[in-house]
Amino acid sequence: MENSILRAAAAGLVLAAGCAGIAPDGETADLVVYGSSPAALSAAIQAKRMGRTVVIVSPETRIGGLTTGGLGQTDIGNKAAFGGIALEFYRAVADWYADKGKWTRQTPESYFPDGQCAGSKGKESMWTFEPSAALAILEGWEKRDGLDIRRGERLDRGRGVAKENGRIVSIRTLSGRVYRGKVFVDATYEGDLMAAAGVSYKVGREANSAFGETLNGNQPGQARFHQLNAGVDPYVVPGRPESGIIPGVEPYDPSFKPGDGDRRVQAYCFRMCLTDDPANRIPFKKPAGYDERDYELLFRSLAIAPLDRDGMPWINSRMPNRKTDTNNRTGFSTDFIGRNWAWPEASYEERADIFAAHLKYQRGLMWTLANHPRVPEKIRREVSRWGTCRDEFKDGPGDGWQSQLYVREGRRMSGEYVMTENNCLGIAVAPRPVAMAAYQMDSHHVRRYVGADGFVHNEGDVEVGRRADGKRFKPYPVDYGSIVPKKGECANLLVPVCLSATHIAFGSIRMEPVFFALGQAAGAAGALAAENGCDVQDVPYPALSARLAADGQVTSMPPARKAK
Repeated sequence: MENSILRAAAAGLVLAAGCAGIAPDGETADLVVYGSSPAALSAAIQAKRMGRTVVIVSPETRIGGLTTGGLGQTDIGNKAAFGGIALEFYRAVADWYADKGKWTRQTPESYFPDGQCAGSKGKESMWTFEPSAALAILEGWEKRDGLDIRRGERLDRGRGVAKENGRIVSIRTLSGRVYRGKVFVDATYEGDLMAAAGVSYKVGREANSAFGETLNGNQPGQARFHQLNAGVDPYVVPGRPESGIIPGVEPYDPSFKPGDGDRRVQAYCFRMCLTDDPANRIPFKKPAGYDERDYELLFRSLAIAPLDRDGMPWINSRMPNRKTDTNNRTGFSTDFIGRNWAWPEASYEERADIFAAHLKYQRGLMWTLANHPRVPEKIRREVSRWGTCRDEFKDGPGDGWQSQLYVREGRRMSGEYVMTENNCLGIAVAPRPVAMAAYQMDSHHVRRYVGADGFVHNEGDVEVGRRADGKRFKPYPVDYGSIVPKKGECANLLVPVCLSATHIAFGSIRMEPVFFALGQAAGAAGALAAENGCDVQDVPYPALSARLAADGQVTSMPPARKAK
């Protein structure tokens, strides 16, 4: 029963309640926003503030995407790069926790953010939060701003986009409901509307040669972090190649050269919200169909040497009320490497299978770390102190797990302007900035393979935040042309999440505050296009820039002060 419910939920086959009364010939709005992410909400809020009518067609029943789906340790770097609706949200988080009544499982005085958010306590904005708090804030915005959100309405990706003269006229969802608009916004993590509208895009990694980059494509030399211990045997029976390679590991391929492109996608996981509070903790359970062979590489790596640093295969970042945002760390952790490549273009049913496989893997991983005798006692003892939260993700698949998979990268549009590694490093500068990005270039591993040495290696991880001269790169602008299709492909679509960027540049841009900001830019541009009756490619940039500045959006950083 649980699996059938999970599959239905992941495939979007359960229709949202409260949608009755829609006219058979559909509804019309100035902007139709498709998506559940923060970009969907900020686009709608911005357009409404500019006097436009908006409807959000949300493919999920839970709004907020990863911001409400477990990613409470905000990845961003320089927080001064964000204003507008993005900063409005993080100030709302601070206001939420300023109420001592919200501290139900610890005192506010005992909470100190760690990791990249260390030292942020007591500021006017707050960048760490519980998933339930983020959801309550965004649902509060829904009421505050009168947002019209149609939940659980998934696009009919085969026949659901009607176009005339290069413009989207309407979209139809699987329920048969039709939404007409002047301008459309694809704010999904996958780019489903963009693809269905016939806009060109890429999946996977470009070759370095495509855009004059150095960190794209196959990167075995950069893969220094999150590695298995040296000497992990790849064969089912160690030392016997004739026994076959362990599933999930590719054979050695000497023809695949550094910098070559491919269609592999960086790994996904669930950003778990854990707790060590016994009153709120759900112990890790062995999932149905558990197979310890899925964790053989973990066992072999641990047998060679203990884990580094704190000895735990995770980043357990502190959140309020004795909770965490738990992310991947080390060579065998929550990332299900190589098992997500089909996700960006997969059907809903195929995504349901991929989702279920990820959930089974991560549930099984946590049970293994807490219980399996081949895991060192120190790790078992520490992991056993933790569990999922009884008071989080009650709308998920059960036992405190969420329905939002961490889709780190889906399709990427091939738009009017392509953001590249050179933008991240400040070598190229966006001529029409509409938002800022501020994180290092960051890709998770995309594959496991047998190296020339005969052992297992992970590949695809790139973590670069410095230029060749050793200086840490600064926040940089994102160009308006990166959120609009090429002329002639679609004249009334904006794409603030699956924007036009290379794989390695997207690895820097792909952070939730940036999606808030790019959603705001898309909402402003869409409102101007609807008001003036022009193509999104022809929105006057001075008018767009002025409006974003008036609404607090940061599109450039002040020059550094010279030391006296």
